[in-house]
Amino acid sequence: MSNEYRHILVAVDLTKDSHKVLERAAQIAERNQGAKLSIMHTLEPLGFAYGGDIPMDLTSIQDQLDEHAKQRLAEIADDRVSRENQHVLVGMPDTEIHRFAEENDVDLIVVGSHGRHGFALLLGSTSTGVLHGAQCDVLAVRVGKKGESAE
Repeated sequence: MSNEYRHILVAVDLTKDSHKVLERAAQIAERNQGAKLSIMHTLEPLGFAYGGDIPMDLTSIQDQLDEHAKQRLAEIADDRVSRENQHVLVGMPDTEIHRFAEENDVDLIVVGSHGRHGFALLLGSTSTGVLHGAQCDVLAVRVGKKGESAE
C-alpha cells in the first residue's frame, strides 16, 4: 500500500478554522510531490433548513448564499488552490463530499474536527459522516481549541 496521495480534497465550513485545515492539507500535498488540492464547501438547501414550510421561492436567496460561499472559499483558498479546483456544492455535506471524492479520484479527504471528550463527540456530525462513508483516507484536523499550536 502506497502512502502517496495524488488528489487531496479539503472540505471546509468557511469559518476561521478553515485556514488551518487547508494549511495541513497543503503540507501533505507538498510532501507528496505536489499532489492536486481541491477545496469544497457544501451548502444545505434552504428547503432542508425550513422543511418546505415557507410558501415562497427561495431560489434568489439560495443563489446569494452560493455566491457568498464562493467568495469566502476563494479568500480561504488564496493562492494555494486554483479557481477551477474550488467547489461550492448544494446538498447534504457528507453525501456531497463522498460523491465528489469518488467522481474525482480523491485519495485523501481532510476535514476539521473540534476536539471533544468521548468517541461520539470526537468528530462533529459532518466529520463523522465523512469518516464512516469514505472510500479513501480521511484526516480530521483538530480545530477550535484555544492555545493550541498550529502543529
